[in-house]
Amino acid sequence: MKIITAILALLVLTASLCLAAEVVNLTSPQAKELLAKNARVVLLDVRTPEEFRQAHLRGALLIPVGELEQRLREVPTGKPLLVYCSVGARSRAAAGFLAGKGFQQVYQMSDGLMGWYKNGFPMEIAGRP
Repeated sequence: MKIITAILALLVLTASLCLAAEVVNLTSPQAKELLAKNARVVLLDVRTPEEFRQAHLRGALLIPVGELEQRLREVPTGKPLLVYCSVGARSRAAAGFLAGKGFQQVYQMSDGLMGWYKNGFPMEIAGRP
């Protein structure tokens, strides 16, 4: 009986892992392409407010990674999410957290805003019109 219970538990765990959302890692050029193809994508900046004031992507929603769990209700559901930070570390953690909470279509920009900037893509920069 214990073996059957263990097998059933293993099957349930395997099935739940298969159904869990996965994070898709994108480079900044791939992220730019995604944004061009799908206007429904929500940009989620998980950097600090100071970093956001210095530079960010137009239309991005700012929720610092340290506040994400408490502010989870502010993250739109039913839309693809593109999570970014400066270089990809915080966005990777935030994207994994969101996928674990059941958000579908979660993307994270692996080279972050620095990669976006190095590619010469448009962004909002403090002090520039």
